[in-house]
Amino acid sequence: MRVVTLVTGAGLLLTACGGAKVGESGSAQSGAKTGCGTFNLAINPWVGYEANAAVIAHVAEKQLGCKVVKKDLKEEVAWQGFATGEVDAIVENWAHDDLKKKYIEEQKVAVNAGPTGNKGVIGWYVAPWMAEKYPDITDWKNLNKYADLFKTSESGGKGQLLDGDPSFVTNDEALVKNLKLNYKVVYAGSETALISAFRQSQKEQKPIIGYFYEPQWFLSEVRLVKVNLPAYTPGCDADPAKVACDYPPYELDKIVSKRFADSGSPAYTLVKNFTWTNDDQNLVAKYIAQDKMTPEEAAAKWVADNPGKVKAWLPTG
Repeated sequence: MRVVTLVTGAGLLLTACGGAKVGESGSAQSGAKTGCGTFNLAINPWVGYEANAAVIAHVAEKQLGCKVVKKDLKEEVAWQGFATGEVDAIVENWAHDDLKKKYIEEQKVAVNAGPTGNKGVIGWYVAPWMAEKYPDITDWKNLNKYADLFKTSESGGKGQLLDGDPSFVTNDEALVKNLKLNYKVVYAGSETALISAFRQSQKEQKPIIGYFYEPQWFLSEVRLVKVNLPAYTPGCDADPAKVACDYPPYELDKIVSKRFADSGSPAYTLVKNFTWTNDDQNLVAKYIAQDKMTPEEAAAKWVADNPGKVKAWLPTG
């Protein structure tokens, strides 16, 4: 889900983790039926995804003998890699029905590898102190009454609605327009910046309203309060320009290239079998974002503490 950066040219010219570049040769797709080979794993820019990927990569390397190449890519760009063999797997997909239609149904270069087990929520949130001081602020119908609280130098005389990374999926500009709200969407620029803004809001009692989502480890530190937008009903968001309802509930899933799925690689079996809970993901994400472990250290700790869950993901026989 998350807005989109289009890339043109002969390759996806983005640097991958560890200095590799998208477009370099090597893929689990070309490995022998009984081996793993190279496993090209997309890394999308939020820590929950990074937690999924870190654990999958750790198990692939340490228990299956794979060479994992992590590639830092925005969501839509990662999907483009399915056709070329540059990406084997996306391991936390937020809906993207348009991309599923294009790459799975029409081009037939990708397949769904099943749910991650995580339940996704997207919406508008305020810090707890605001919900306590202004209890009716969690009803969208009252937001214009409070718009002046949220004015900033960037919001042009309107209330500021703070979003995160511009690549994240968001209906917020359409929602502001269609619900006739006196707000302007301003981008913090990253998940980290968004978290910092909410943390500062709670600490200093500084008004803020913004886009946020679950699962997210930060909610165990500051229990943000969700604003009730008009209730979601199936199809209410079918036209992105006319959407005037809340975000739908999401069952997060995994998408892999068709060639990877057909390769016989044990890495594909691992990805397909991988499933865990929001609490699992939030714990690993907390290790990375708050406890300052490297993704590899965080994954190693979680895997060591959860051998039964990991065993269920591994190929049998």
